Amino acid sequence: MTPAQLSRTVLRSLRHAVTTGELRLREHARLPERVVVESPPRRGPGDYGTGVAFQLAQVTGRPPGELAALLARLLLAEPAVAEAEVSGGGFLNVTLAVTARAALLDELRTAPAGPDAESGAPAEAAPSAGRADDLQPRASGSGPVDGRFATYGAADRPGADIARWAAATGDDPAALAVRTEGSSSLFRVQYAHSRARTLLRGGRTMGVPARVDAGIRADGGMEGAGGAEISGRPRAGAAPEARGGRDGGAAPEFVRVLALLADHRRVVEAAVASRTARHLEAVAEAFLRFQDGCHPLPRGDEKPGAVHRVRLALTEATATALGDGLYRLGVSAPARI
Repeated sequence: MTPAQLSRTVLRSLRHAVTTGELRLREHARLPERVVVESPPRRGPGDYGTGVAFQLAQVTGRPPGELAALLARLLLAEPAVAEAEVSGGGFLNVTLAVTARAALLDELRTAPAGPDAESGAPAEAAPSAGRADDLQPRASGSGPVDGRFATYGAADRPGADIARWAAATGDDPAALAVRTEGSSSLFRVQYAHSRARTLLRGGRTMGVPARVDAGIRADGGMEGAGGAEISGRPRAGAAPEARGGRDGGAAPEFVRVLALLADHRRVVEAAVASRTARHLEAVAEAFLRFQDGCHPLPRGDEKPGAVHRVRLALTEATATALGDGLYRLGVSAPARI
């Protein structure tokens, strides 16, 4: 379930509540035409968040907290939703069922993105720096980052990249020219893409594929054949839960990257360069924290397992999204830095 799909699900649930009489609107009032979904939520845990209850309060006359609780109950009837919790007097945080999270990750890692698979072309035809908000559309015939794009962006082009990124973000070109993670937002995004591609190459060398082959663990978490938690957290013995249940103590770093990636298509298809660039920054920063704390590749004497395959799947989805976003901005996506 993506943020856009959750938005539609919320609207459908609200319309059903009006039809059944659970939700009564004021005379001549209407439900909101769209529901804004945060991915990830700014308040509290979960995959997504929404403040639609505050809008509903205006058209129903009921307290936002009461309306958020009603919506939580409605959403819990959805197989893809494991938890729906009210916070901040009317905000609703939604946690996906582990089965839905696995399906989302598998969809994201195989999503078409990036340059044309045949030509491997970077963004030579991308918009000029003077038209920063006119994004390059995604090329046809593209596919996931799986080695076919190994030559794409093999070397970055600092001069042209800095000009285009500065036009999109308003960042100081002089600061962007300092190629460190701390100084340059552009370098941070390009480095994250390069790091993801490096990890994927390492996985192929070690015979560890990027793959989502998870099942449902006894206590509701995700596991593969080896019994490893999808996020790498220790296994705990607890009662099974319906629909894949809770996230099983999923690492917050994993959840945050996945939530940001789930919003990638909606962000880039809005075709606003500044928003795309800031989204790529958020993805890059979240991914770098994730790979520091949840190592995608086995270390030392550690044996490869399901946990590494699923972490590499998240890495593949990240590389796909970052490459796609940089391509749309006309900026190179180096495979090695």
